[in-house]
Amino acid sequence: MGSPSTITPNVLRRVFKAFHYRDFRLMFTGACISSIGTWMQNLAQAWLVLDISKSPFYLGLDAFLAGIPIFFFSLIGGVVADRVERRKVLLMSQYVQMSSAFILTALILVGAVRIWEILFLSFVVGLAQSFGGPAYAALIPSLVSKEDMPNAIALNSIQFNVARVLGPAIGGLALDNLGAVWCFGLNGLSFLAPILSLTILNTRYLPEKTGESIFASMKKGFKFIRHQGAMEGLIVLGFCVTALGIPMTTFLPWFAREVFRGGPGTFTLFLCASGSGAVAGALGVAFLGNIRNKGRLALTMLVVLGGGISGFALSQSVVLSCMLLFLSGISLMAVFTNVLSLVQIITANEMRGRVISIYNAAFRGGMPMGNLVTGWLVPMFTAPVVLAVNGLLLVLLGLYFLLVQRKVAAL
Repeated sequence: MGSPSTITPNVLRRVFKAFHYRDFRLMFTGACISSIGTWMQNLAQAWLVLDISKSPFYLGLDAFLAGIPIFFFSLIGGVVADRVERRKVLLMSQYVQMSSAFILTALILVGAVRIWEILFLSFVVGLAQSFGGPAYAALIPSLVSKEDMPNAIALNSIQFNVARVLGPAIGGLALDNLGAVWCFGLNGLSFLAPILSLTILNTRYLPEKTGESIFASMKKGFKFIRHQGAMEGLIVLGFCVTALGIPMTTFLPWFAREVFRGGPGTFTLFLCASGSGAVAGALGVAFLGNIRNKGRLALTMLVVLGGGISGFALSQSVVLSCMLLFLSGISLMAVFTNVLSLVQIITANEMRGRVISIYNAAFRGGMPMGNLVTGWLVPMFTAPVVLAVNGLLLVLLGLYFLLVQRKVAAL
């Protein structure tokens, strides 16, 4: 048995295996900095929307408008990702998102920001992400070898969730002490990091020239999915998990303000607890690497996720709520990472943009649908009741795929 001094480096090498690839390190760093800025803006924007509108419906509507373009346009974005150099698609997406952040910064600076402007810019950002998302997801696996793909996907989840911790922490301080304008302005500047990373990237995806129409290309993607057995189940899971699970994060400011009678500090604490759990979950998945029974693990963690969400919804204690958010973060990341790994492993590189876009449409499409429905139901039944039911439905969904429809569990 090795000494602790030799075990630790071996563990670190295993967890961060994908960092051996230069281009992956570049993409990871650029995406992490940008994600920190995005979460700073998310925190400030959620609080700003609630402050202006005084309504949970607009909180859900803002999230709906940010996500619905991904549902409608992600399929086209996937075709584009298979036909155009993915790096160029990503650069254009970053430019649009950076411009939107700076426009909102200027509107707040001159005191002219209104709710419709926030909602419109959320839609524009979602539209940019509907093209950038499939290109990014399709590009990541090409930066590493196939055997290191699950590790790269898990590490990519880590950077996103490190940002979920650091972004709200920094954003909460900025919002309390400097005002919302700093959150939006710093988010705009943060897009310079991925733009620089993409500019100096060595990896290039050179698509084969094709004369087929966009519709024909999309048809090939659907045909590929139908012939892959469990792929349809994975896509259904992606939609249901986001539709029922993500509203917990969306309505954290409502819980902080209306249930626990707190301020931005309580909201930040909740976000950090959830993000910390997600980082822990992603680290665990990265350490496990390319293991067997990914499907069974994902479904087991889905049951845990549902229990965590219901427990948070009914909790009357800030400490207990933070613990349940941490647990939910771990399980949510274990579900997302394992399901996405299975989708990526099953899919051929030349089909990756299209297949990922279909999965992305379901995965990201569930967010606006779930947020809008939850925002509509909360005034009628209260947030704790609605989220508790969401959690229960996730438990039942996980048990169904584990015990009845077992194609995903067999992967």
